[in-house]
Amino acid sequence: MTLDLFWHEDALLHETGSGVFEHPPSPLMAVPELHPENAVRIRNMKAILERGPLAPHIRRREGRHAEVSELTTLHDPAYVESVREFCGAGGGVLTWSTTVAERSWEAALAAAGTTLAATDAVLTGETKTAYALVRPPGHHAQPAQADGYCLFSNAALAAERARRSGLERVAVLDWDVHHGNGTQECFYSRDDVLTVSMHMRHGSWGPAHPQTGAPDEVGTGRGEGFNVNVELPAGTGDGGYLRAVEELVAPIVDGFAPALLVVACGQDANQFDPNGRQCVTMEGFRALGAAARAMAEHYCDGRMVLVQEGGYARSYSAFCLHATLAGALERETELEDPCAYLPDDPGHADEEIAGARDVLSRYWSL
Repeated sequence: MTLDLFWHEDALLHETGSGVFEHPPSPLMAVPELHPENAVRIRNMKAILERGPLAPHIRRREGRHAEVSELTTLHDPAYVESVREFCGAGGGVLTWSTTVAERSWEAALAAAGTTLAATDAVLTGETKTAYALVRPPGHHAQPAQADGYCLFSNAALAAERARRSGLERVAVLDWDVHHGNGTQECFYSRDDVLTVSMHMRHGSWGPAHPQTGAPDEVGTGRGEGFNVNVELPAGTGDGGYLRAVEELVAPIVDGFAPALLVVACGQDANQFDPNGRQCVTMEGFRALGAAARAMAEHYCDGRMVLVQEGGYARSYSAFCLHATLAGALERETELEDPCAYLPDDPGHADEEIAGARDVLSRYWSL
């Protein structure tokens, strides 16, 4: 089994600067740190896939820039133009956590276009499994709102592309550590795209992110029941994530029977990520990749598009990505986990999984 890796060099043009995590530099600090969403993290991801044991099983493909008309299949045209103009004027802070520079526009076009190129390769039968290694990430970008380092909703654009190609049902599975509020917002009133987000409980974080990510955000109108949120407590670990997949996600995907699975593939649920402390290890990510592969094989004739989202521990996230794709290729992790790990507690998320089941069982057989 092989995987097609889609990449565009313009991913490296997005400059986010340095300071105190997401905030400006402090005169109290001797050395500022890189903004968490920086080019180093994705360079390491690319390197480990080229140098690691998965390299013989990966075919490199060229990405591309998206056309504005492709962005506006989901995003408001005035919003798209505002992002272009803001970057063109030199950039700055779009939202408190979303910083752009002049050439971030090119990077954002490359992220969306490379994701669409990966999607098209699957839709046309060139490959069964494609992975878009892109930045800036996308799953917090709403139709007319930047948020959480995200400008355009890459995974959502992939799902919309598949729908417009003629596929009746598409599922988006998001295991980034944060709620995929942008993807949710894009499809909240629709029943042709199932959106599933497994994330650390964090609630709304302000006007740019009013969605809470709670299980009772189920969609509206025709979309009621087709937006699935699984909140998990801090420190959930491998066992809790896999239980959530087995007991909630897989049965719901089974009931929906999609023709394509899109995975918003972040590694920031890892045990050393600065943006979350979910304690998922390399082996946990391998198991998540394998679970996604099993769902794609069972429901989608193996068709799956993985789109890079978060992952901000600049070295360990790369190892976790390698493990994720090993699972998606039905292989073992093959690399030793370089970091220590606390004992896993599969029951840590019992209460949250039970609560989500109570809400979701109104719509799905669980």
